[in-house]
Amino acid sequence: MIKITFIGPDGKKHETEAQEGMTLMEVALKNMVPGIEADCGGACACATCHVYVDADWVAKKPQLTQRSETEEDMLDFAFDVRDNSRLSCQIKVTDDMDGLIVHVPEQQG
Repeated sequence: MIKITFIGPDGKKHETEAQEGMTLMEVALKNMVPGIEADCGGACACATCHVYVDADWVAKKPQLTQRSETEEDMLDFAFDVRDNSRLSCQIKVTDDMDGLIVHVPEQQG
């Protein structure tokens, strides 16, 4: 299993296990990670699954911050968007993401 850690705005860690091919949003929902609402169910039609990719992971795997035009448009509705902001429904888990850390913003869109 692939280990993914979600860190809440309060610093609390939510360590999860994922299978390759899942989205980070699916992992968060399956593990009841607080702060990931996913109102649209993963259709990239809202911004309620917004996360920040950890800086160490951005340096290690810069493609984690590459966003589609649709995702860019949806992030316009997100709270406190940063260079490392992503919609977790748009990140597919791969084996080389074992140990990935993402941060959940203080609030969702």
